[in-house]
Order: sequence, then C-alpha cells, then structure tokens
Amino acid sequence: MQPLARDLQAAARALWARIDANERFAADVAHELRNPLTSVRSAIETLRRIEDTAKQKRLLQIISDDAVRMDRLIADISDSSKVDAELSRTVAHPVDVAPILSALAELHAATREDGDPHVEVEAPAEGLIVRGVEGRIVQVFRNLIGNAISFSPPEGKVMVRARPLGSFVEFTVEDEGPGIPEGKLENIFDRFYTERPRGERFGQHSGLGLSISRQIVEGLRGRIAAENRRDADGSVTGARFIVRLPAA
Repeated sequence: MQPLARDLQAAARALWARIDANERFAADVAHELRNPLTSVRSAIETLRRIEDTAKQKRLLQIISDDAVRMDRLIADISDSSKVDAELSRTVAHPVDVAPILSALAELHAATREDGDPHVEVEAPAEGLIVRGVEGRIVQVFRNLIGNAISFSPPEGKVMVRARPLGSFVEFTVEDEGPGIPEGKLENIFDRFYTERPRGERFGQHSGLGLSISRQIVEGLRGRIAAENRRDADGSVTGARFIVRLPAA
C-alpha cells in the first residue's frame, strides 16, 4: 500500500472513531438528562392535582433540585466536550504546581466549617514545575481534592503529596473514606459514574469530574490512576489518586 493511501486510511479510521465517540457521548448525555426531566414532568403533573400546601412545597423543592442538577450537568457536559479540542490547540507552558496546591489548601481552610475534613499538603517548595495549561491543572486538583473531601469522615484528613519522579512530577491525593470497590478502580473515570458517599443528596455531582480530570491529564501527556490505601492488616483505610504530569 502506498504511503498516501495508508495515511488516508488512517485518517478515515480516526474520523470514524471520533464520530463513534461523539455518538456515544450524545447517547450518554440524553440518558443522563432524561432522568431529571422525567422527575420534573412527574412533579408538575402531580402539582396540578393536589391542594395540600406541604406536598406542594415538597414538589416545588423537587423541581428546584432537578433544575439545579440539569444546570450542573449541562455545564459539565459542555466543559467535557471542549477539553480535547482546547488542549490540542493550546501550547503547554511551564506551570509551578506548588503554589496551586497551597492555594487550594488555604482556600479550603478559610471556608471550612466545623466537622469538615482538613486538607494538608506535603510537598517541596521547588521542583514541581510541569508542562501544561494552568487553568486546567487547577481544575484537576480542585476536582480530586473536592472528591476526597466528600468521601472523608468528619474531621478526617485529606493529604496531598507531590514529588519529582524522573521525567515526571507525581502527585497523590489521599482520603480516609471507605475506599473504592476493587472492581471499580477504572470505572470511576467513566462518564457519569456516580458512586457517591452515603447521606449525600442525590444529584449533587454530575459524574463527570473524574472523567474530565482524566481527559485533562491524558491531554497533557500525563497519567492518572486510583487505588485503595491499606493498613498492615490489609484493611482499606481510604482511597488514593495518583497523577503524573511531564516535568518542564
């Protein structure tokens, strides 16, 4: 086969793969939006038939919660759809991650309420410069720290660590929560995966945070993975997310 023909065939395969990916994404979006829309429709129909004030208030609250959920979904869906294209067009620059981690920890400390988990950073002040896009790197660590906080027990600790590692810089975010089901260590990065903590109100998260984080990290030629932390007896003591980004 001639080089031109091979190139055309490869381009065609890449195009069809992109089309298939877009179709799957559209199907996933339709499925996720259908649930709150169905809930809203049902609540409105019921609201028209009842006169009990307490029940009316409850139905209005359901409609309000579902509207917020749809707004969150649409915002995250829009962001997810833009990540790959944005990173392919944006030139990566050296980004010092040390002040980013410190700022995120300080922001949490300043807004933390009684009983909320603590966030601690254990990292050198230098040697954490990576090649990337600063805004998107902030988004990754905000997602990971926020996720760790949501799974941590009251007054628990979220530990963020960083270190140079050869041609990469490695970051870990650890919590003291229940850990990740062993069969789901990869699934948690799937779009709309929503294994959430007990007691959390339904619909507080779109299920796209970790998926977008993986999109960003891999778009920056890095790697992201999850594992469970264990004690000496092998019992799960929490979850750990590991991010490696190319050093600048």
